[in-house]
Amino acid sequence: MIEQVAIAFERKEYQTAAKLLKQLVKQSPQDPWVQFYVGRLYEVSGKQQEAERIYRQLLQTTTHNKILSQARQGLQRLKEVEEEERLRAIAKATAEPNNTEPGILVLEPISNEIKAIAAPKFAQIMQLDAYTARLLLPTRHWKLYRTGQVGELQYYGEQLQQAEIPCFWTSIAAIEQIQVFQVQYFSEANLQPTVVCRNQENQLGSLTFNWSEVTARVAGLLPIFEQVVDVNAKHQLERKTQTQDYAQFCDLHIPERHCILRLSDNSYEFQQGIEIAAQASHNTIRINWNQVLNWLEQQLPQVKLWSDFTPFAETILEQTELLSNITPHIHLFRREQSNWDAAFQLYSGLVFNKCLSIANNEN
Repeated sequence: MIEQVAIAFERKEYQTAAKLLKQLVKQSPQDPWVQFYVGRLYEVSGKQQEAERIYRQLLQTTTHNKILSQARQGLQRLKEVEEEERLRAIAKATAEPNNTEPGILVLEPISNEIKAIAAPKFAQIMQLDAYTARLLLPTRHWKLYRTGQVGELQYYGEQLQQAEIPCFWTSIAAIEQIQVFQVQYFSEANLQPTVVCRNQENQLGSLTFNWSEVTARVAGLLPIFEQVVDVNAKHQLERKTQTQDYAQFCDLHIPERHCILRLSDNSYEFQQGIEIAAQASHNTIRINWNQVLNWLEQQLPQVKLWSDFTPFAETILEQTELLSNITPHIHLFRREQSNWDAAFQLYSGLVFNKCLSIANNEN
């Protein structure tokens, strides 16, 4: 009867093959040829996962060379079909003009327990080996995983989310569209605070808002580099670039106005506006800045503080092409341009768009 099944498959008479296999499965369920043709029936019926499971099982349980060869060919066909479907889906996802814009896909951290379950799914979706997939999944901080057309990244991101692997994606254009105001000082507080600030054209003005409009705080340290003279191992003088200090930044996100209020210990005018920092002649910038941060925390006790900028930045500093497309909106005196500045704008922009997306989905 197995010969009749083979002939039915050759003639593409799949209903006939199915009837014959129904009898054979009852009579000889362990027969590797019966199992193989059950796999073939799944394959031609579009049940790819079931077919793959049977083919792989045969590779582990049988020593029959012809069956092993047929199972390998079956797996190869399934792989080719999967690749064709993937390419069609990506082509559809990038068909809209906006979906061809450059974007980024970010993986969010998961626990080690979940990682063990997620790694095989991640490997299958991204076509990786299991070991590499496990190494790539982060457990502590965000990880910029891939850049490319935002439509393609959305395609992968939606598959990862369906597999319960947390991630999100955004276009570079969406980050560039966020307005950034450089806060000089707070001139009013209470329920409707007012900041004196400079816009992106460096024009001085003021902005009044409600504390309830602030949805996130983002903190970050940006290294300040200086050229120093040092003595090398050969007792020769040489110039080196070293980190001499750090500039501290704090962004307040106001998505309703699609803007960020950016404060920095390097530019905040502590002697102007309302008295936040206790006035004392011996106060350092660090003391004054900490008092400003404490005051902001008192005004925004329920607003989440995002402070994982440094570990995120350390993984993307070499992505010069990506960061060159990000306008930093950081005004530090630097002898040479630094990718740290664009990295902070990217991190803050990612937080901004992620929180905005969550809010929109909830509404």
